[in-house]
Amino acid sequence: MALRNVRTVGDDVLRKIAKPVTEITPRIRTLIKDMFDTMAHEDGVGLAAPQVGILKRIFVIGLEEKKYVFINPEIIEMEGEYLDYEGCLSVPGESGVVKRPRYVKVRALNEEGEEFTLEASMLLARAICHENDHLNGSLFTDKLEDVPEDFEPEEETV
Repeated sequence: MALRNVRTVGDDVLRKIAKPVTEITPRIRTLIKDMFDTMAHEDGVGLAAPQVGILKRIFVIGLEEKKYVFINPEIIEMEGEYLDYEGCLSVPGESGVVKRPRYVKVRALNEEGEEFTLEASMLLARAICHENDHLNGSLFTDKLEDVPEDFEPEEETV
């Protein structure tokens, strides 16, 4: 198990645009494994390469025993919207309400370099959008919504 240091707010790398991956090398595969290890160690749901100081268009998500790898992701469709709380390993101790789409369709490469398309809703869609934002130098704190103090998120329905 190899852990990487998670970069936090104030680190310039978090505000830079990540570069496309041109070849899936053994180093890229090691990075992906290390990202999953780091994400699990930090109790995260997702982790983008810029969060560990690597400006490559890669992110990983782990939800309900499923692991997802997205290389050079492109969100090709979004529908609906809802508000819910988000936090981020790069913004420790903070959370806030962000508006995200209920549904996304994303195209990306997996760790074998094979293209796939995934349709996701609610939490997985939110995680995809959150991590994809990291690839573009954006943090959830840039998108905070002003909500009443007694705000309650919607129940998740699929």
